Amino acid sequence: MIDYPESFPRHRSILITGCSSGIGAVSAHILRGRNWRVFATARRQDDVDRLAEEGFEALRLDYEDPNSIETAANSVLQLTDHKLDAVFNNGAYAVPGALEDIPTEAMRALFEANFIGWHDLTKRLIPAMRANGGGRIVQCSSVLGFVALKYRGAYTASKFALEAYTDTLRQELMGTGIHVSLIEPGPIGTRFTENALANFDLWIGETGLEASVHRNTYEKRRVRMEAGEPGPFKLPPEAVVKKLIHAVEANRPKARYHVTIPTKVMAVAKRVLPTGLLDRFCIRAADNEE
Repeated sequence: MIDYPESFPRHRSILITGCSSGIGAVSAHILRGRNWRVFATARRQDDVDRLAEEGFEALRLDYEDPNSIETAANSVLQLTDHKLDAVFNNGAYAVPGALEDIPTEAMRALFEANFIGWHDLTKRLIPAMRANGGGRIVQCSSVLGFVALKYRGAYTASKFALEAYTDTLRQELMGTGIHVSLIEPGPIGTRFTENALANFDLWIGETGLEASVHRNTYEKRRVRMEAGEPGPFKLPPEAVVKKLIHAVEANRPKARYHVTIPTKVMAVAKRVLPTGLLDRFCIRAADNEE
């Protein structure tokens, strides 16, 4: 049962990134319905314009564009009189493929979007939260933030980095009134797979596919990914938002929130299995998707 305070101040403020679709979009709409003042951001200007038409205070923020991060952070702090209550870092992408096939530039770009940009935004907001005696920082991680699966190495590496970063930040902010939480979803019904395929084509493409020793695996995985099979454990974005609500509204937010059965199973496996058995377990899990 969620331990919410008996009453909430109206018009608490939150900055949510990655609101063009999926988890970010659903989060923005649900929290606005709970009397939050939502600053909704997106990478593309047309998405920002659409969010504004939906009634949001919308800003452009692209984790790969430091100028957009600075502008958005400064704007939100000014609009809230430097009293922003929460930030939900959300929105990341994958470049699927074996690590030996991932171009170095692809890895740099992915880390900028999935990790460096998150740090840039977060560090700009912490001083205001410190001055106000509290705040909430929530990071959308993944089951792949604490277990590794083959052919997902680039994304997994960025999420492992995010988990270490967030654990450290939580320790450093202890006693300030700023609570730091991780949400770790498994499969969620978003455009993540569609975007991952586009990134595979962008960074590896036909030339890389033909040269790769993993070509047969890629071809099988593409068929499955293009089919868009829902999978027995996939949940809608609302499952993540339920955890987000607790993280930003509960008196005692958790450090970690597991979402979906695969995440809960992997958390147990990570804790109890020796490395060799865990590797075989993860390989089997990845193979079952091919």
